[in-house]
Amino acid sequence: MGILVLLGAETMLFSGLIGTFLVFRVGNVTWPPPSHIGIELPRAVTGINTALLLLSGYTMFQARRAIQRDRLKLLRNWLLLTGGLGLLFLGVQGSEWVQLIRNGLTLQSGVYGGIFYVLIGCHAVHVLSAVIWLFIVFGMAMAGRFSAERYVGVDTCAIYWIFVVALWPILYVLVYLS
Repeated sequence: MGILVLLGAETMLFSGLIGTFLVFRVGNVTWPPPSHIGIELPRAVTGINTALLLLSGYTMFQARRAIQRDRLKLLRNWLLLTGGLGLLFLGVQGSEWVQLIRNGLTLQSGVYGGIFYVLIGCHAVHVLSAVIWLFIVFGMAMAGRFSAERYVGVDTCAIYWIFVVALWPILYVLVYLS
């Protein structure tokens, strides 16, 4: 039940952020605003990064299947791969941000920069929290705390992970492709 309350709150948070983005996006004839023309978001690299995050959704699904079949070693391997993909996603995003900041897109550079970093940054914080949760679950798996009969910790982590993964393509299309 707790995971459903958490997901409800997260859905409201991101709905509000997406709604704010859409108000600014629709309210401006040119987007990005003229002051930001020439600053290109890294669409191709972010597209590949999106594929990596989607792949992590598959690997988390496989981790869940592994524990349901009482395959603990496989569970640990899938969890480790999922966490690695999540960290890779964050690393690529971080390098993109460094480049964007160097090109002049900052949190203080107007509505465009502000909404970009708040929306995408909020998602990045959620990916990071999901990675931390995932590595806690991995540690519990290493300690033998899960079995085919007892895996609620894996399940709740998987549900949150899939939520964070499923949210990203929506943000990618809205922010990078629109």
